[in-house]
Amino acid sequence: MTSTKRRHFLKSAAALSASGIALSHADTFTNVSTNKLFKHNPVFGLAVPKMETVRIGFIGVGKRGLGHVQHCCHIEGVEIKAICDIHQDVIDSACQLVELQQRPRPDEYTGSEFAYKDMLNRSDIDIIIISTPWRWHTPMAVDTMTSGKHAFVEVPAATTVEECWLLVNTAERTQKNCMMMENVCYGRDELMVLNMVRQGVFGELLHGEAAYIHDLRSQMKNLDRHTGSWRTYWHTKTNGNLYPTHGLGPISQYMNINRGDQFDFLTSTSSPAIGRQSYAARTFPPEHERNKVNYIAGDMNTTVIKTKLGRTITLKHDTTTPRPYTRLNYIQGTNGVFSGYPNRIALEQKPKAIAAFFEKEYQLALNAWETQGKIGSKPQRHSSHQWDKNMLPWQQHFDHPLWIRMGKEAEKNGGHGGMDFLMLWRMIYCLRNGEALDQNVYDAAAWSVIAPISADSVADRSNSKDIPDFTRGLWKNATPLSIVS
Repeated sequence: MTSTKRRHFLKSAAALSASGIALSHADTFTNVSTNKLFKHNPVFGLAVPKMETVRIGFIGVGKRGLGHVQHCCHIEGVEIKAICDIHQDVIDSACQLVELQQRPRPDEYTGSEFAYKDMLNRSDIDIIIISTPWRWHTPMAVDTMTSGKHAFVEVPAATTVEECWLLVNTAERTQKNCMMMENVCYGRDELMVLNMVRQGVFGELLHGEAAYIHDLRSQMKNLDRHTGSWRTYWHTKTNGNLYPTHGLGPISQYMNINRGDQFDFLTSTSSPAIGRQSYAARTFPPEHERNKVNYIAGDMNTTVIKTKLGRTITLKHDTTTPRPYTRLNYIQGTNGVFSGYPNRIALEQKPKAIAAFFEKEYQLALNAWETQGKIGSKPQRHSSHQWDKNMLPWQQHFDHPLWIRMGKEAEKNGGHGGMDFLMLWRMIYCLRNGEALDQNVYDAAAWSVIAPISADSVADRSNSKDIPDFTRGLWKNATPLSIVS
């Protein structure tokens, strides 16, 4: 397919599943959440037999997928069997990375947007890592599970409510893992806060705030290839939170969403859509394609989620306005709060070890004040009315065991501060040891579905919209994510 034809295809069919899998099931979408299609076998705690070696196939090895290939080259117990992409040059780059590590060159699949299906016919591949444009995520994941392989898919896992149900139903039918690779859940800060939450440091949780605020207007210059060549068009067809999972994933884990609590409903509102149209007018000629489309996604979308236990989550999305990056990562409990960007903590009752540290700091400051003739304000003991921005003592006492074990290796290998490598390492570790993954298909569906439902709310004067229960009630008794080492 030529570049011109491909761009036309992306624009005209971005809302549809291109592989034909979702389309072939379109007549069953009205029933996908019921028990009429097949006997549902839940995949909570799904642990597959131990794999001595995890044999991997990759679909999509552009910038994101190439990073996954590189990281997997440095993980023990991995064989990279095959790589699929529509561009030969990125296949060559990925294969060269593999060969540089003295590993066999992977088999190649290209020449068609459906070449990945030939790769799925192989019996010597265990898992598929999918790093393609959003519209391909669900079709490729469904095809992967149907072929008897485990699907690991980039965010978001799905773009419609129907696709979310299709992922859940396919995972339950095939008993294959479908994990959305939400890398932020493996960041050092997020893991530390999860550990603190599990130890009750913040008290009973009440409220969280999450975001994806990242100025990505420059991606609009990607015309034929790379992320902006297809992601830009989502701003012309959907007005809602286009990309919810990076901020929402960690907050959901703190709150045990799908494992003791559940999203109930949301309301969403968007600001005017001005930024991208203005950027296009300044950057491209008047007759350019970027100036001929109508950008409808509000520059700032604000969504408020209510959970079954009554907690609230504020979720924001803005990839258009000029401002520093943030995911907020804010969690509030009855005993205090953690807030990210920059990291800071305020607690009413501090853990003993932390309280001793603060008391020592106070005594040192008091002695210095008295020694210097009591010049200036007298030091005060730290309280919940003050932010503590020194993360070192908190990390010393609350770093997640997984980060303590693999943090140095993760930072060495990189990928958003090491979270990418740690995520992939943990995935392989679970498969090789017959353990359940940290994220399952219910998480993939619940976190991804916020995008289409937020758009429904925006279109309906921000009226509340119910959020489907993809667990079919099993969240009430599901075991919370444990603190693994």
